Amino acid sequence: MTYDKTVLQSFLKNQSRLFPEPVAETEEEADEFLSDNCAVVCADIKEVREVLDESGMDVCGLSDEELLSEAEVFALPDKRFLIVEG
Repeated sequence: MTYDKTVLQSFLKNQSRLFPEPVAETEEEADEFLSDNCAVVCADIKEVREVLDESGMDVCGLSDEELLSEAEVFALPDKRFLIVEG
């Protein structure tokens, strides 16, 4: 899978939120890392909730704000969300 520039740049900028050391330094490396880890881009918070629920995370009692504060959820500048499992 190839991720768009917004996704790649946002991940590079914010990867320290999930990882103690950088896992990628270029957009190409970020694309490869996200592909290898089956990262998912979601259109809205409802889709984020569905994806996390399907992955086995208990999201029933979490508010949208709590859901978005999870380390593996990256808010993108264009209102989409990126989910990266650490």
